[in-house]
Amino acid sequence: MAKRTAVIDIGSNSARLVIYEKTSRYGFHLLCEQKSKVRIGEGAYEKGGYLQPIGIQRAYLTLKSFLHTIDKYQANKTLCVATSALRDAPNAKIFTQWIKQELGLSIKIIDGHKEATFGAIAAANLLPVTDGITIDIGGGSSDIALLKNGRIIDTYSLNLGTVRLKELFFDKSSETDTKNHEAISYIEKELMRLPAHFHSTLAIGIGGTARTLSKGIMKRSNYPLDKLHAFTYSIKKHRDYFDAIALSSAKHLKTFGLKKSRFDTIREGTLIFTQLLTHIGAKTVISSSVGVREGVFLEQLLREDKQKFPQNMNPSLVSILDRFKPLVKIEKKRKAKFKLASTLYDIFQTQIKDNISYKKELLWALQLSTIGKTLNIYKAHQHAFYIAMQELNYGFTHKQILLISLLLRMHGKELIEEPLFHKYETLIPPKETLRWLSFIYTLTVFLHEASNSATITFSFKNKVLLVSSNKPLYLAKEKIQALEKPIPFAIIIEDESLLPKNEDLGI
Repeated sequence: MAKRTAVIDIGSNSARLVIYEKTSRYGFHLLCEQKSKVRIGEGAYEKGGYLQPIGIQRAYLTLKSFLHTIDKYQANKTLCVATSALRDAPNAKIFTQWIKQELGLSIKIIDGHKEATFGAIAAANLLPVTDGITIDIGGGSSDIALLKNGRIIDTYSLNLGTVRLKELFFDKSSETDTKNHEAISYIEKELMRLPAHFHSTLAIGIGGTARTLSKGIMKRSNYPLDKLHAFTYSIKKHRDYFDAIALSSAKHLKTFGLKKSRFDTIREGTLIFTQLLTHIGAKTVISSSVGVREGVFLEQLLREDKQKFPQNMNPSLVSILDRFKPLVKIEKKRKAKFKLASTLYDIFQTQIKDNISYKKELLWALQLSTIGKTLNIYKAHQHAFYIAMQELNYGFTHKQILLISLLLRMHGKELIEEPLFHKYETLIPPKETLRWLSFIYTLTVFLHEASNSATITFSFKNKVLLVSSNKPLYLAKEKIQALEKPIPFAIIIEDESLLPKNEDLGI
């Protein structure tokens, strides 16, 4: 696959450009993202679906600008897909041929099933989910996919879109209650087409409507982490909020903590979303910041892997290690570091008593323990924290992201960074558990850095941790002596002494 790939997604409401750079076989990161509110389908639904001059003009200017950006970033490959507005338009072929002639850009119009498939590929690979139903509400359609065990079981496309509903019902001069009643009747009739097996307690919210609602919930609930992807909430808890938005006047929308740029279609989108959630029996929503664009890219990247990353392979981890790798490259004994941490975690279970619930997060943190030194060895643990917080985007829950990042940040004498603990307290393990995890992480790093491939064993009895090594651990001893402990106990290190005999020194 190309080193740099540009993906353009032309929706009914917006057109977006993303450019990804591959860092290795499975590693990639986002280089550029641009968006324009093209509204290419504006006026089309009341005129037989025909694209109108105003939308065509905006689309042309946007695509021309995107191509300048693609050229600037020297992308090796460009993929362009168009969704509902173009597939519904009788004059779509004329438009795409004209764009090809004027700009040299090939536009592939995809059907609703393919659109749903792309969204599902992105969700299945880049969210911490295996089962659920993806819901992508666009301007002209709602595209849905059923996931089970991480695989796409079925897809469906409904003629339910924000722009479609707006033009069919809400742009009319009738009363708000009448508009809502007519729109709900239309939605319910369309939902009857959805096969019965589209049923799940988890909905995966893709697209502008779902993201806008998630951001509103995060804002009004003072959610501590500023990260939309993988944000999860209970539908029951926020159903009144959704209903109020759907019934709101345009003037009153500013009271809901929503982005102003979404005011024009958020009522229609919320109405569709809530009806869909009820219909599929969803109880929880997980928010996705990925969708069609990522699916288009991943279909190419994973074409030899049946559109699925290998088991236990996380693209965010791979990308971080690819880009912040000078010290990681020389860590040939990484498995030894993992073994040290796993052993310590096991022997301290009599004190921690957490059923080793956080082993994966501990090992992930250790895998990333040197990334901060790539920027600067001074305050490297702070650099590592910020890198992890920003770059652990895919495949992790918010709780996992925070725990990994905090372990990287708390490398040093103290086990808890109090301001950070209080800021994220609702999303991280209890303080005593966190202290133990931080202690194990830090002790492992100290021992591994100073051990030079030593064979190290542990025992913990009578409040004494005995560390035995067949090689010297001199440089680690001072650091370990100063390290805070979760509870009072002694640490005794028995290692090979390198001190020469007195006669060898001429004493």
